[in-house]
Amino acid sequence: MITLEVLGTTRTTANFTTVTLGGPELEHFRPTGDDQTVRLFFPREGQDGLRMPTLNNEAWMAEVLLLPKSRRPWVRNFTIRRSRPEAGEVDIEFALHAGSPASSWATQARPGDPAGIFDMGVSYLPPDGVGGQLLAGDESALPAILAILENAPDSLAAEVFLEVPETADIRHDVVKPEGVRVHWLPRNDRTARPGGLALETVTKAELPSGRCYAWLAGEAKLPTGVRRHLVNERGWPKQDIAFYGYWRYGRASPG
Repeated sequence: MITLEVLGTTRTTANFTTVTLGGPELEHFRPTGDDQTVRLFFPREGQDGLRMPTLNNEAWMAEVLLLPKSRRPWVRNFTIRRSRPEAGEVDIEFALHAGSPASSWATQARPGDPAGIFDMGVSYLPPDGVGGQLLAGDESALPAILAILENAPDSLAAEVFLEVPETADIRHDVVKPEGVRVHWLPRNDRTARPGGLALETVTKAELPSGRCYAWLAGEAKLPTGVRRHLVNERGWPKQDIAFYGYWRYGRASPG
């Protein structure tokens, strides 16, 4: 359990903001690159500080849930967007959603505000022997996919599908190998279900041939739908597909 503080915030695009965290305890954090996931702890509105769990194993969750809400922190999963060990800083990028505790905290965070992280490792683990790759996600997976591309070897060849809320969220400065093609998919429709556009586009797309690896994440119907399509319609082996339902549309995360 690593307790940090907010060093600053940056509004990345219309629907994204980045919070930079740092502090002496960051020396205990070991960056592994790619989609390194952490549990992010931050105070609830009205709390005068952050109460972090004391346990450094999976029993921490029970410890948190036993706390009354007056002292219990919010806990959510996020990807480390960038890590700068030499500067003692990590960036976490938030896709902003109305009514989300994490979005509210990120947009109101000020230097000195407390926060904490607990490292959960990585899930992007391409097996040996695969050729091209497919990466697909909605806005909740965008930080992970951009981090994967920034840390990728120059030899990576991949088709990347990124669904974002609107055209203003498209990034024109993506760091990636030359063999990677990024397809931006702005919904531009606030009534549309997130992930639906990416799912439809991937099922109709021309994808790499031969044995490939897929990493899929976002609203639950997106990764499960793409995986089903790849297995049933294109004959991809299940073991070559990693898929993660980060959230469910219309359903709040527990805690």
